[in-house]
Amino acid sequence: KRKRERNRTLKNFLAVDTSSGYLTVLAYIDGKKFVRHDPDCAMRQSALIMPAVDSLLKEAGAKLSDFGFFACVVGAGSFTGIRIGISVVKGFCLATGKPCMPVTSFELSAYTEKDGKRLALVNALHDAYYLSAYDGETQSIPPSYLTGDEVEKLVRNGYRPVSVERLPMLSTVVSPVDGLWNAVEKKCGREDAFSEPVALYVRKSQAELDGEKNK
Repeated sequence: KRKRERNRTLKNFLAVDTSSGYLTVLAYIDGKKFVRHDPDCAMRQSALIMPAVDSLLKEAGAKLSDFGFFACVVGAGSFTGIRIGISVVKGFCLATGKPCMPVTSFELSAYTEKDGKRLALVNALHDAYYLSAYDGETQSIPPSYLTGDEVEKLVRNGYRPVSVERLPMLSTVVSPVDGLWNAVEKKCGREDAFSEPVALYVRKSQAELDGEKNK
């Protein structure tokens, strides 16, 4: 019953996620959900995102001005992918005058697996992870960059690892499409949910770190 009540107050929205190796475009309009999801787009989001949006709009019989707000995943994840999603959604907001809802990669996992102590993980490669921890609906550890050993220590202390992609370590894998839907639905009633989308870079890029090292 609570879910039906939330959906009755949920505005029409369009959300995109280009933060990883997949591409998700999700729209909710007039009580119906429309999805375009490419599970492995070989990091070609810049070429694929607008055709995916156009195809979805045609299926939904909608135009950008029909949406009450737009959402995008702001990180952690691929540096280039994050910028693509933010740029596209900022363009939609500018063209329509509608607000933006920034969503983190961690919220995709945390709002899908909702119970207990969870580690929302993003693979940072080289046996390291971007993460944020949740206990129920409370964020118990802010976005951080930890080694695999440090993550394993948190797991031994009762945190359950969750991710939208398969990881080198054993973890619960949730659908990135469901994660995006759950995060937007969860946040839509919050006054602080809408703001200028700013990339969440938990750690500097390897190029930036190498440049600082060379200096």
